[in-house]
Amino acid sequence: MAYTIGLDYGTNSVRCVIVDVAEGSELGTAVYEYETGDAGIIIDSADHNLARQNPADYIKGIEATVKKALAQAKKIRKNFNAAKVVGIGVDTTGSTPIPVDKNGTPLSFSDQFKENPNALAWLWKDHTGHAEAAQITELAKKQHPEYLDKCGSTYSSEWFFSKILHCLRTDPKVFDAAYTWVECCDYIPAVLTGTEKPERIKPSRCAAGHKAMFNADWGGLPAKDFLSKLDPKLGELRDRLYSETYTVQTKAGGLTDEWAKKLGLTAGIPVAVGAFDAHLGAVGSGIAPGKLVKIIGTSTCDMLVSPADQQLADIPGICGIVDGSILPGFFGLEAGQSAVGDIFNWFVNYIQPGGPYEGSHEALTEKAANLKPGQSGLLALDWNNGNRTILVDQRLTGLLLGQTLHTKPEEIYRVLIEATAFGALTIINRFEEYGVKVSEVINCGGIAEKNPLLMQIYADVTGREMKISRSAQSCALGAAIAGAVVAGAQSGAYDTFPDAQAAMCGIKDKTFKPMAKNQEIYRRLYKLYKQLHDAFGLKDSSAKLGDLMKALLNIKDRANA
Repeated sequence: MAYTIGLDYGTNSVRCVIVDVAEGSELGTAVYEYETGDAGIIIDSADHNLARQNPADYIKGIEATVKKALAQAKKIRKNFNAAKVVGIGVDTTGSTPIPVDKNGTPLSFSDQFKENPNALAWLWKDHTGHAEAAQITELAKKQHPEYLDKCGSTYSSEWFFSKILHCLRTDPKVFDAAYTWVECCDYIPAVLTGTEKPERIKPSRCAAGHKAMFNADWGGLPAKDFLSKLDPKLGELRDRLYSETYTVQTKAGGLTDEWAKKLGLTAGIPVAVGAFDAHLGAVGSGIAPGKLVKIIGTSTCDMLVSPADQQLADIPGICGIVDGSILPGFFGLEAGQSAVGDIFNWFVNYIQPGGPYEGSHEALTEKAANLKPGQSGLLALDWNNGNRTILVDQRLTGLLLGQTLHTKPEEIYRVLIEATAFGALTIINRFEEYGVKVSEVINCGGIAEKNPLLMQIYADVTGREMKISRSAQSCALGAAIAGAVVAGAQSGAYDTFPDAQAAMCGIKDKTFKPMAKNQEIYRRLYKLYKQLHDAFGLKDSSAKLGDLMKALLNIKDRANA
């Protein structure tokens, strides 16, 4: 009998799950909501692009969640023994880099910088570096196009170097005080294993490859002279970063005596190298070739894998193709949407249609479910937080088209769901255009779990059956699977990810199949969505929109007839 722990650091909280490795059953779970900021995020009313987090919340979350989950496991299973916990895995958001000193301590822990948001963790959804991202893209196109080939042809403001370069330009005191910058998914395993000093950290392959342009084909990170042309200090920083990366089947180290005592675990048990939440969410959902895993939350990440020994085309507009990310032995492919749940929350919490009850998610969903596709005459673009895939442009914004003096809140709510579904279909189409086939779609995350309307709309729009991961904590489960693999079969766990997934993953019985009558209408609406998408998203677009409003009215008239 063996157990593993999965720690999942999300946008608003950290979750812990205790898993029986023999069958994947989850014996104990706990959630710690980050205490600092607005729902755990430090924001700036004067700059909607800014989003930071307090690394102190990350540390506090370890003890708070692990102790509570262990206590719950003891209640659920009387013979549970914490001494049988054989491994720990960690996932976090990303790119979420943290400026640290020579000891690997976040600058925000010091008196000098504790009130400075630039010394905090720069959360994945921080887009303050959009100008720097454009500059990185432009320079790479001229001098090193190969850097962009593996990350969708455009470098994003959500990623590592954009944020660091923006800090250098806007707050040189913080930049100069930082010895280096460490991804959150590297920092947490280092804390648990006492390897915080930068030279001892084992950097994550998925973070480095997808967000920092790391690739063995050109010797690792972008060349020093390339970074120096962006700013000489950025070139100097390269010497203090890393030259090697590691997959999640690698041990970051052993749990320290101090943390073992705090948590009630055995000292020395292996902690896996960290990874991004979406990547391990895909692992926890049973990802394999042909299986697209959609992690649906505040944003979405769409994950696919392809065997590393097969030729794979570069795919414009996605978030990277990295050998060894997601699953060792495979190319990991990542795409996604910068806002999904955040769009629905914006409408409910900021616009507040109909007041606290009539405008709640539950009430709006119930009313929206009674509407037919196309009945509202509305169409929207899902770019309220920019476009991650396939346009890779965080300066794009949302759009609602077709409203009249009779437009109702539930009609807007439904069309926002439909817009995110159209964005999801655009991503699937891009993968398949470049030869990566999608034979199955598995969804995970709170929205997939709780909103049948959204799942049915996604099925109707994409023309594909929507399946849902069995675990309500798929990212944490994926982290627990990583913990099982680094523990190995000799500890009662597993030596490979496929073996661990076969035992620990599953799909819910309830699925959502496309409805033919809805598909026909959504095919027509998607053509109009693509017209909007291309007209507003492509610089050289020749799309004409003169008849679009009337086309929407024609669809509306037919639906109401």
